[in-house]
Amino acid sequence: MSAIVDLRSDTVTRPTPGMREAMFAAPLGDDVFGDDPSVNALQERIAALLGKEAALFMPTGTQSNLAALMSHCQRGDEYLVGQMAHTYRWEGGGAAVLGSIQPQPIAHQADGSLALADIEAAIKPDDAHFARTRLLCLENTFGGQPMSMAYLRDATALARRHGLATHLDGARLFNAAVVQAQANGGDPYAEARAIADLFDSVSVCFSKGLGAPVGSALVGSRELIARAKRVRKMAGGGMRQAGLLAAAASYALEHHVARLAEDHANARRLAEGLAGIEGLSFA
Repeated sequence: MSAIVDLRSDTVTRPTPGMREAMFAAPLGDDVFGDDPSVNALQERIAALLGKEAALFMPTGTQSNLAALMSHCQRGDEYLVGQMAHTYRWEGGGAAVLGSIQPQPIAHQADGSLALADIEAAIKPDDAHFARTRLLCLENTFGGQPMSMAYLRDATALARRHGLATHLDGARLFNAAVVQAQANGGDPYAEARAIADLFDSVSVCFSKGLGAPVGSALVGSRELIARAKRVRKMAGGGMRQAGLLAAAASYALEHHVARLAEDHANARRLAEGLAGIEGLSFA
């Protein structure tokens, strides 16, 4: 009997035997006190890999994005975000509920991007009638498609011209990096850093195609990560012997990034096969 393949999401991935061994062997401490060596090693590694000063390991990508938004913005501030972006639509309204940060949703273009003219038009003037526009939040990938580097450069440059900070929900950052590396004949780690270089902060998830059982990391400046650590604690994300989980994420960074190309090939093969079935339509 053939095995059933679960296609609901790449979140249903499970640790490989090698990852489980790494978790079992991980040296542990108390991460709330900052002395879990496996967590510290992961944070140093992902920060260096993405060219940022510091990183913070989080239980979830939702918490990582929330900590970023609350670290960039204060009560009464506003962030610009896509109408269908994860931080706006799929994370329980946390920025508004917990951070008193107003989202300004913007309609997506056909490729998932936000039109530069729409971003610029959404930025509020310095007027007490309006929330203070502080942050542009983008997402890569979006709808299974990587955002082009040209677009990311233009959008983040626009934000900087207007004095806005920038955050990337890079839940599948390494998927985008692998696609870029294949197109450029380059290295996926270098491509991931090139993407991250455009943003003040980046959230990256380990529990999707990378196969770790849980966890995300937020990277940015030391000052931003210090603020994010306080938010993480308030949101209940301070974990104790979290090195078991961090070791899985470190293993994924070492062994599972390049093999994302296999996922992409399999997804393409499935899409092509489904497209050939008469009468089948996609919503």
